[in-house]
Amino acid sequence: MMEQNFVKYYQVSTLQALALGFSKSVITVGELLQHGNLGLGTFEDVDGEMIVLDGKCYRAKNNGEVVPAENERGVPFASICCFQSHRTETFEKMDTIEQIKEWLTLRIEEEFGLNSMYAVRINGEFSRVDARSESGTKAHHVTLKDALSITQKAFIFENIKGSLVCVYYPDYMDGINAAGWHMHFLSEDKRKGGHVFDISMTRGNASFCKITSLEIRIPDSPAFDTYALKCASKEEIQSVEQGKS
Repeated sequence: MMEQNFVKYYQVSTLQALALGFSKSVITVGELLQHGNLGLGTFEDVDGEMIVLDGKCYRAKNNGEVVPAENERGVPFASICCFQSHRTETFEKMDTIEQIKEWLTLRIEEEFGLNSMYAVRINGEFSRVDARSESGTKAHHVTLKDALSITQKAFIFENIKGSLVCVYYPDYMDGINAAGWHMHFLSEDKRKGGHVFDISMTRGNASFCKITSLEIRIPDSPAFDTYALKCASKEEIQSVEQGKS
């Protein structure tokens, strides 16, 4: 069994708010890093994918190139934790992201069940990573789905070493965050990365962390209260998480 050390997710805004177009800064990268050392999210105006690993924040640009994120850069949405490895397991070849998700789900179900939150770090060798990132948009009240249809670019990395940052929220928290698994990739040399659509791995080592509480930083700008957040559908949230357009 995993040791029950108490770990918290610190979340900036909600995925539902991001899906409906609220992409303005809530806090800065520097402020975010005060709350953890592993996580994922995006940046103001959805200008790239965020990967937080080993206490450092990286921004994947829309060509898959990764750069360090400036401390003053704005953050509209993110989840971060002070990662503790409660359990580690190795695995061999997995051909798809669905296989990896099923394997991860079985591991956490065996330990505590699927109603808790988890963070998982997977280090390994990847034969292929299908990923995406995007450039920013200044438009207001434009849904994330519509914005990504214009700004996102998909790319493929092959025969590469790196890490997956995996965030799991249970089904009953859908809308607060994405239900199920959400994964971002960062190469070992910290030069490539993005939001993951599909993966093929030759081998990997997974470290699991159970999350026992959640703190949400709600945006305090007047603009936030102009969004009809109850209208974001589960299907729309899933489309931006799982689809390429």
